[in-house]
Amino acid sequence: MNTDDPRAVRNPAQVRLLSSPVRQEMVDTLAALGGEAGVADLAEQLGRPADGLYYHLRALVAGGLVEELPDGGVERRFRLAGEGSAPLRLLYNLGAEGNAAELRAFVGGLLQIAGRDFDNALEGGDVVVAGTGRELWASRNKGWLSPADVAEVNALLARLGEITSQPKGAGRDRLASFAFVLAPLNARPKRRISRKADQGEGT
Repeated sequence: MNTDDPRAVRNPAQVRLLSSPVRQEMVDTLAALGGEAGVADLAEQLGRPADGLYYHLRALVAGGLVEELPDGGVERRFRLAGEGSAPLRLLYNLGAEGNAAELRAFVGGLLQIAGRDFDNALEGGDVVVAGTGRELWASRNKGWLSPADVAEVNALLARLGEITSQPKGAGRDRLASFAFVLAPLNARPKRRISRKADQGEGT
C-alpha cells in the first residue's frame, strides 16, 4: 500500500496478487458492498461457492490488501485494507524496478472479466441497450488529443470511476461493472514489402 493513500497499490507483489481475475472481482465486490462483507455475501455476489474463496482471501490478507475482522462470530468477515470507502487503485511505476510486468498481467485479467461480464449481459435478455437508461455498451475510439483534451478525458474518467464505485444505497440497486483502457499510440512505421511480394511471388 502507498502511505499517502491507503487504498493505492504500487507494490509489484501486491499488483501481482490482483492479476488473478477472481481476486480482482473479490476486492471490487468488497468495495461495492461498502468495504467489508462476510464470505456468504461475497460468494452470493460472485456466484461462487464460499469454500472456494478462502484460498484467495488468505492470499489477499497475507499480501496486505484485505484484512480479516476479529470476532466475526459464526461467519468470517473481511474488509479492504486502508481507511475510507474508496476501492483499491493501482499506481503505475514504469521504471526499471517498477511494476510494468505486473500491470500487464493485471490488465489481462481485467479484460477477461470485462469480456465475461459483457457476454453474460448479452445472454441476460433484460438489458437496456439504448436511450438514457442504457446499461450495456462497448466501444473503442481512436483520435488525436490536445493536452487540454487529455486533461478533460482524465477528469471524465475519474468522475465515471467515482460514480461506478458507489456502494449499494437508496435508489442504487443495479450492480454494474465499468472497465476502460486509455493508451497513447505511437505511429507505426510502414511495413516494407519484399521485392518478391511486390512482384507477386510472395505468399
